[in-house]
Amino acid sequence: MFNLLMFNVDWASGRATIPLGRMFEYTEKHIAEQFRQDGAILFDQLITLPCLFCEEGTDNEVAYVGQVNRYRITGGELAIEISFDQDVPLLQNTLLYANRYQVDMPHDFEFSRNHWAVKEIDLYRFLLRNIRPRRQRPTVFQLAEHENIEPTLVSVMMPYAGSFTAVFESIRQAAATIGLRCRRADEIWENPAVIQDVVALIDRSRVVICDCTGRNPNVFYEAGIAHTLGREVILLSQSEQDIPFDLRHLRFLPYVDTLEGRARLSQQLAEKMQAILGH
Repeated sequence: MFNLLMFNVDWASGRATIPLGRMFEYTEKHIAEQFRQDGAILFDQLITLPCLFCEEGTDNEVAYVGQVNRYRITGGELAIEISFDQDVPLLQNTLLYANRYQVDMPHDFEFSRNHWAVKEIDLYRFLLRNIRPRRQRPTVFQLAEHENIEPTLVSVMMPYAGSFTAVFESIRQAAATIGLRCRRADEIWENPAVIQDVVALIDRSRVVICDCTGRNPNVFYEAGIAHTLGREVILLSQSEQDIPFDLRHLRFLPYVDTLEGRARLSQQLAEKMQAILGH
């Protein structure tokens, strides 16, 4: 069995207040009677069941799987505190509606009325059949549970050799011109593992610049991480041949490592970043 709570409340807040008069709507009579005694609702038993927290609708409304942790009855209202099962991804009402007979929600009205129902369905069995498992998380490095992108942060992935110092300064100047700050991973020492510092920097960045000059394998690896995380990536190179074959369909900024060439690179980068940020 599971509890279905269909109410237009802010479930993500972890708290809700709902009217007692909506209890056991769309619930089979024999099921509702299991949770009543002398006319009173047996909430202590009821909240041991898993819960599906939904908003009204049959479109892209978000639904959560979790449990009721605490409750308090005040007059004709029920105040509840809830938590979510972190192993179950967020659901959408489109999925529930498409499979409404599997979750014993055959009536369209049930998606458009605030109510608390109890369904004689194994909720987790339904989820196993219909929800794709979460993507396996990396083991080489850790990713934060939630993104925390710094809107003015630009990170640069390039060889740390001294011959690239002037190029990095040109990139830094381009960022500063449009009010952004620029960092390289070798400027950071926050974690025992270097790769964790690199990944954390990429993950926080609004824009990631990758200089492919010299076909440095570290830069290629870091570009792959940035693309996987969905970051805006700008590729640079002194030679088109240094751009990996799999990335040659993407535009890149060619540059010449001279005073004039670096000045042009700085100007082009500033224009490119402005376009990305919508300035």
